[in-house]
Amino acid sequence: MDEDTRYEAVRSRDARFDGEFFFGVATTGIYCRPSCPAVTPKRRNVRFFATAAAAQGSGFRACRRCRPDAVPGSAEWNARADVVGRAMRLIGDGVVDREGVAGLAVRLGYSARQVQRQLTAELGAGPVALARAQRAHTARVLVQTTDLPITEIAFAAGFASVRQFNDTIRAVYALTPSELRAARTPHASTAQTKGTGPSAGIPLRLAHRGPYQSAAVFDLLAREAVPGIEEITGTPGRRTYRRTLRLPYGTGIVAVDERPGALRTAPPAHPGGWLDARLHLTDHRDLTTAVQRLRRLFDLDADPYAVDERLGADPRLAPLVAARPGLRSPGTADPEELAVRALVGPAEAERLVRRYGKTLDAPSGGLTHLFPEPSALVDAAPGEPLAALATALADGTVRLDAGVDRDDAEEALLALPGMDAATVAVIRTRALGDPDVAPPGVDIPDAWRPWRSYAVQHVEHLEHVEHLEHVQRLRTAGELESR
Repeated sequence: MDEDTRYEAVRSRDARFDGEFFFGVATTGIYCRPSCPAVTPKRRNVRFFATAAAAQGSGFRACRRCRPDAVPGSAEWNARADVVGRAMRLIGDGVVDREGVAGLAVRLGYSARQVQRQLTAELGAGPVALARAQRAHTARVLVQTTDLPITEIAFAAGFASVRQFNDTIRAVYALTPSELRAARTPHASTAQTKGTGPSAGIPLRLAHRGPYQSAAVFDLLAREAVPGIEEITGTPGRRTYRRTLRLPYGTGIVAVDERPGALRTAPPAHPGGWLDARLHLTDHRDLTTAVQRLRRLFDLDADPYAVDERLGADPRLAPLVAARPGLRSPGTADPEELAVRALVGPAEAERLVRRYGKTLDAPSGGLTHLFPEPSALVDAAPGEPLAALATALADGTVRLDAGVDRDDAEEALLALPGMDAATVAVIRTRALGDPDVAPPGVDIPDAWRPWRSYAVQHVEHLEHVEHLEHVQRLRTAGELESR
């Protein structure tokens, strides 16, 4: 998009581009999302930025009305396979906070200077600035949705000192942390702030753009749920998905609610919606990582407008897209777990959880275990494909982290004994979040690029519906014959 096109998106308050770019207003010193409801500024006063970090680096502070830090992430980072896309996925996962820029560079296979140069040239901000903007957002969430002490929030959000935390909050929001807490909404200050410990949980709204077919995602999660680490409760339309998480600093339990009456259609300027979630963490430093992994699991950073436009142009898919706009391609909260489950199947995965999974210190309902780490599965089935996969994951021969090169990962997986192309396609789609995977043996034309993973969801749903209709016809015929 050129700047004139971006300004038209701002002038029409087009929420399709929330998170895709940001704009700052020179006369106010504020930056916003494209759909900000404030009076549209004059074109000569507008500056455009690829990231919130770039806007902050240019001296703009976040708009208190449209909260540009709460928008969905750009779908571009999930689709891109280059170093910038991979770096953005790793920064979102909290790698810079945990390992620094040097650790990020090692994971990407570049020098720290090369990473800094490429990110700054394309995004207007380097890895430190991008991580800083993310820390500020995490801190705002904790300040406004919990009663945790401000000092504890500073370190939980990833800041090295309370002074750095205070300076960043003032620069980004033009408020002190105490003023930010005082400005929270009544909803946040009552229902969302009961308690401060891990058992209280952190309430979140996980934003998405455009329509979202939550029923299809929750149906898939219900079919795949492994007892002990996952459970779904409630009736269709009002279900809650709960699961355990292994995180860098500790463990977590998350609950995500299905939105009743989810959008089926949305005009171009519709702001989208959100999924309500609650995170119970043993260490609040894991908040950023946990949120990003949930966003990948529920595919919340997707661009449904681009996907539906491409797939809806095909006569075969057009009626499917019209019936279910905004269909997502779910990912996973734990890539290594997904790889093991894709290889062994649900029944064996349940056995592995019971036999090798770590028991939670405080079980919650049906959630009793963490999925076993690869190192715990190395000796689970000596000489079999599971042992080979577990060994490769444990020693780093196969990497499935957010910033891995997908082609390299696929090549490494195919080199393992017992690993076939169909299983690798599932891992590439779900564990690596690739939006453009065509499984072997499925009629997926190149015309559906770069969204073939989404096309597969439509095709598989159609096949599932046809199967159910066939079963119902057989059942009806059998009942008639018995009469």
